[in-house]
Amino acid sequence: MTERPSQPAADVDLPGGADDALAALSYEQARAALDEVVRRLESSTVDLELSVALWERGNALADLCQRHLDGARERIEAARPGLTGTPTPEPGGGTADAPF
Repeated sequence: MTERPSQPAADVDLPGGADDALAALSYEQARAALDEVVRRLESSTVDLELSVALWERGNALADLCQRHLDGARERIEAARPGLTGTPTPEPGGGTADAPF
């Protein structure tokens, strides 16, 4: 049996008007919601309209997760002056960031 877009499951917020609620999600909450969207899309038990709505929701969640990760990277870079994403060469050919 397929789900109807007019009666989506309570755990899936469809796009449009839920931006504030979406923005309030932590990384972990957004990631869990994205995992659920992917699971539902992969199950092939939803009709086309709900599939599109779920895809849009998943896209918004993926963007939110990326913003959280970008913010974390910025905080790490601010806390470690000189961190540019590339290892710093050391005398003798090694790198300061290399573990060995």
